Amino acid sequence: MTNDTTLFLGQWIRSPGTVGAVAPSSRRLAETVTTPVPHRGDPVVVELGPGTGAFTAEIQRRLGGRGHHMAVEINPRLAEFLSARHPKVDVVVEDAARLPQLLQERGFHRADAVVSGLPWAAFSEETQTRLMDAVVAIMDSNTAFTTFAYSFAKRLPPAQRFRQRLLDTFEEVVVGRTVWGNLPPAFVYHARRPREQVAGQG
Repeated sequence: MTNDTTLFLGQWIRSPGTVGAVAPSSRRLAETVTTPVPHRGDPVVVELGPGTGAFTAEIQRRLGGRGHHMAVEINPRLAEFLSARHPKVDVVVEDAARLPQLLQERGFHRADAVVSGLPWAAFSEETQTRLMDAVVAIMDSNTAFTTFAYSFAKRLPPAQRFRQRLLDTFEEVVVGRTVWGNLPPAFVYHARRPREQVAGQG
């Protein structure tokens, strides 16, 4: 196994509730989930649950030194690994529920893109609510939110509940094609425009 996979698996064994996969995401999935990262200007990109950095590397490639890339990772071991590998990324060891405060501390109020690697379907309803409220609070009508889910689990109740939460939270939710080159196969949710009543709560 690669160093990434070994570390990821080890952290999953220690804390399966916060590390939602047993192996890092593939390059193909990373390319798909980071599609909304702007190619121009100096965007603010927020990454949630970066793990060992599969999405981080692709975000950095797309930014090419532009903007501000903040990666929020609750696992200190993974955050340390990520910081060493990507020194230009603002890696924060924190709970993603504090997103608005974290951005404000850096002089920002809104993100241009939010890329999530969090295991949403594995979270309790209460945790999902806290995290989604934080995400919505740093979005405006032009901000893109992307996350992924595993294809084999999409018909299970937790995955169905999360899908419904997305539909209730955003005016636009697009489900991407299955990325067969990932282990296990996965698909991406692309969401925009938080609904007014939801945004008003943030």
